[in-house]
Amino acid sequence: MSEPIRMETPLSDEDVERVKIGDRVLITGALYTGRDAAHKRLIDLIERGEELPFDIKGQIIYYVGPTPARPGRPAGSAGPTSSYRMDPYSPKLMERGLKGMIGKGMRSQDVIDAMRKFKAIYMAAVGGAGALIARRIKKSEIIAYEDLGPEAIRRLEVEDFPAIVVNDIWGNDLYGEGVRRYERT
Repeated sequence: MSEPIRMETPLSDEDVERVKIGDRVLITGALYTGRDAAHKRLIDLIERGEELPFDIKGQIIYYVGPTPARPGRPAGSAGPTSSYRMDPYSPKLMERGLKGMIGKGMRSQDVIDAMRKFKAIYMAAVGGAGALIARRIKKSEIIAYEDLGPEAIRRLEVEDFPAIVVNDIWGNDLYGEGVRRYERT
């Protein structure tokens, strides 16, 4: 097994061009959190021609709603949520410059097509390992939609955050490849 690929945010086209499905990555820098309620608000802002609460260009959104932090920790358990709920919103965010998404589960063909068009990638974080993932979060601050509680948009500072590339900029799908390999056996 090869060494993980290190990535620093914000991501560039060159960063996402160098990874392919199945690659393990370690991300350092800022991740922004957001689930479906926050995504809907972001799209509403775009449709009204208003500014987003953060510069989305080159950024990664992690589909998570962290649990409350223990004393002395920046975040509680931070396991991924199902990504399909963000599918209606993701293409518009990629059009604005979003370069990466982290969650769990498959993405729609519309999202995969948008990743190809706008050079973005989708990565999976390991579900069920939220407490372990939280150890990679060094700082957490709410930047928008505090009224959403755990689903507020946060800026997380992470170090060596582990993920696996599921969809790359060429339209490849790790989950689909796994099914094809299984069906050949």
